[in-house]
Parts: sequence; C-alpha cells; structure tokens
Amino acid sequence: AFAKPISEVFQRFDDVALASASIAQVHAAQLADGREVVVKVLRPNIEKQIAEDISLMRLLAQWVNRLHPHADKIRAHDVVSELESTLLAECDLQREAANASLMRRLWQNSTELKVPEVIWQYTHPSVMMQERVYGISADNIAELDRLGINRKELAAKAVRILYQQVFRDNYFHADAHAGNIWVDISQPDRPNFIALDFGIVGQLSEQDQYYLAENFMAIFHKDYHKIAKLHVQAGWMPSYMRLDELEA
Repeated sequence: AFAKPISEVFQRFDDVALASASIAQVHAAQLADGREVVVKVLRPNIEKQIAEDISLMRLLAQWVNRLHPHADKIRAHDVVSELESTLLAECDLQREAANASLMRRLWQNSTELKVPEVIWQYTHPSVMMQERVYGISADNIAELDRLGINRKELAAKAVRILYQQVFRDNYFHADAHAGNIWVDISQPDRPNFIALDFGIVGQLSEQDQYYLAENFMAIFHKDYHKIAKLHVQAGWMPSYMRLDELEA
C-alpha cells in the first residue's frame, strides 16, 4: 500500500494489535514525522473466506426455503444477500476511509463528537491509517464513574448526536457498539464522544425518516397502538399483522 519503504514511513509500528476482529485488525504506530496513528489491516485472504462462508449460508437458505413453514416471512436468501453486501463493503478500507472522512466533515465544528482524521497518503483498499485518539469505551460505567464523568450530560449528548445524524445529516454510524463509541475523558465535566470504525454507515429514505420521527413521538407519549399502526403503515411489519397483538 505504501510507495515508500516501510522503514521510511514508520518510526514505530507495534506488532501487538490494539483491536482484532474477524475481518481486520488494528495496530498502533508512529510516523516518521512523529504523528501517532493507528493502522487497520485486512486479514489475508479474507474475501475468499467470506465467499466460502456465504456459499454455505446460501445452501442453508435453500433448505429453509424448502422446509420451513414460514419461509416466505423469513426471506432467508434476502438475509444472506444483505449480509454479503455488508461484509464485502467492510472489506474495502478505502470505502471505510471515505465514510469516516465524510462523517468528520459533517461534525468538524462539533464539540460533542470527534471523528479521527484519515491519513489518505497511506490509505489503500486493504490498509487504512487514521490519527490515534484516546478514550474509554462508552459501556465502561465503573471507569466513567471513577473519573467523575457527568453521565447525565453524556446521555443527553448521545441523544442529540443520534437525532442529528438521522434527521439533520441523514448519515449515521450503523455499527455503534461500545467498541466503536468511546468517551473523551480529557474534560470530565464536559465529556464528549469519539466515533470509530465506519465500515457500516446508514441512510434512510424520506419515508423512513418520517415514520421513524412519528414513532419517536408515539413512544414519548406511550401511544403503543399508534406505534403498532405506524410499523404496519411503514411496511416494517407485514400488513396482515394484528394491531392488537403487535400493540401488546
């Protein structure tokens, strides 16, 4: 991925991975100019492994279609196709870098969410480099409390960030588990979020945005009948679904 010899790119490259997952792993490094970075590297032959796994899943989907009494509702082949497209997209780290760069641009003036900068000079479909950031996982409650983090303020910011991503930008982080969402602890009285790993991002149609907003309003008013009705109207639940059962 690098035009220069590795020895000219890095002053330090840590062999032990900071994070390791099924598709890639992340290493800490320091560039020759002194900048601290992280380098995400795809696992060797991962596309071949995914192709083999997807082939097995398609075979299982065929059995489901033949044998399961509710195969038309399960839509196994559609599930496998969705999984395949998502996994293949995650295998293109240059695409992830583009996702991260767009998210960073959308939030560049925010004091509530930080997105690490992509180092494009050293980014490639199989390697992505970003500036290194420091924080703790958002679900590490004990550590947040030990550091005196204001969790009420943090929760309010989380809601604002979610709503702005979905309704203002229509561009949201779609893999927001605690490993990808950190808390910046540099100012405990004014905690902020750090977003990592943009292999999966999402957008909604105007119709889905509308129905999602209506659902939120119904949830706030504890109007469960309206929630059930909206789910059917939006097509999120089948039209033959009994509203009273869904409401219950």
